[in-house]
Amino acid sequence: MASHDYSREMSEELHWLGIAELHAAFGARRTSPVEVVEALLRRIERLDEKLHVFVTLDAENARKAARAAEQDIEAGRHKGPLHGIPIAIKDVIDAAGLPTTCQSKIFEGNIPSDDATSVAQLRRAGAIVLGKVATYEFALGGPSFDLPYPPARNPWHVDHSTGGSSSGSGVGLAAGLFPGALGTDTAGSVRNPASACGIVGLKPTYGRVSRQGVFPLAFTMDHVGPMARRVADIEHLLAAMADRDAPYIDAATDAAVPHRPADLRGKRIGFVRHFHERDMPADNEVAAALELAARVFEEAGAEIVNVSLPPLDAFAAVNRIILQAEAWAVHASWLRTRPQDYAKLTRQRLLGGAFLSAEDYVQAQRRRRRMIAAMEDVFRDVDLLLCASAMDPPCRIDDAEAVARTYPRQARTPFSVTGHPALAMMSGLSSASLPLSLQLAGRYWDEASVLSAAAVFERETQFYRHRPTLE
Repeated sequence: MASHDYSREMSEELHWLGIAELHAAFGARRTSPVEVVEALLRRIERLDEKLHVFVTLDAENARKAARAAEQDIEAGRHKGPLHGIPIAIKDVIDAAGLPTTCQSKIFEGNIPSDDATSVAQLRRAGAIVLGKVATYEFALGGPSFDLPYPPARNPWHVDHSTGGSSSGSGVGLAAGLFPGALGTDTAGSVRNPASACGIVGLKPTYGRVSRQGVFPLAFTMDHVGPMARRVADIEHLLAAMADRDAPYIDAATDAAVPHRPADLRGKRIGFVRHFHERDMPADNEVAAALELAARVFEEAGAEIVNVSLPPLDAFAAVNRIILQAEAWAVHASWLRTRPQDYAKLTRQRLLGGAFLSAEDYVQAQRRRRRMIAAMEDVFRDVDLLLCASAMDPPCRIDDAEAVARTYPRQARTPFSVTGHPALAMMSGLSSASLPLSLQLAGRYWDEASVLSAAAVFERETQFYRHRPTLE
């Protein structure tokens, strides 16, 4: 599997190849895991000084794993589509021997001895861990400029927001630093950077992917999810990550990778227009991109119907109370004894939990059950939901007022509250060449339908071909 077998044209674009493309290239002996890892390490060296993606880059162990994968593939010992594929891990998820800092002074020197379950499963599938990547502090407070770690920068415009909290995963994918990554999502933290950085991010059904070895933000809303540039790559990551022992999974529906349909005939897609038209009026370009998406799905054979859910501010209130109460339970001791070691923004977002009562929390959970019932009622009539993700293109990262204004302007929290699978992906580019986004959501455990619809949209629009200019 020598590098001279690999064409010059392909070699120059190695960093843009996705998981499925690399798997095919490895099988055809057009490149090797060693060549890919070396190409990505060179690109990281050139670009990461201005993007701030990596908190810990594990170059030598990645090279060692690449050599082992290359030898296995040459010998015909294929582990599957992730064998020899480099991935990045959000720095709230444990990878054995690498610091889990949660981007915080609180966790300086914290080096776990074991992989998180999701990381262990990806390694067993043959994936190569390149290192740990940036997050908002404890997956909540950011973008922050008063931490030992600088915030990641959006590769489309480095002075604009990345979205959070899985910021390093989104940036690194959009910049071609790796083909796959892990993020976490409690109130949209996989889908937010997917939206801002123009990639694909999936929040699976609550419980689909193990949270063992992941530092918690809010126990009853935390999810681990795959992030990539292409829908097919999300499918491969999810297939390896899915927890086969998760409760309440019917074996008959536990198909992480769908059979890809040619069209969407027979599917009913509920368009939640009121999220972006009435509840939280969206930027005109975001709204226009959503209308385009509805037409694309309709032309692919789906029936588009307008549906109604509880208003966004009701979902946001429930999400906020539960998140703050559960996060306070995690952080109370440190906030009492080491408040100065948190970034100001993290401290502000966490301290609200100190003033919530047991009544507040219980009533929020009761209201949550009603919201789940309302969502389930809608899914009795439709197969999928289409709605906004972010209501605005990314704002400037150094404009605290714009960040505070746009941060809550999103429609991701409904699916964090209810636990349904939801995916964010690019729906076009704004006039300022910043990513626009949409969101697809599905029934519990039906990631397959969400991914199939996303794949059809990807095929029909080809928006994934848009790439930031970095060099």
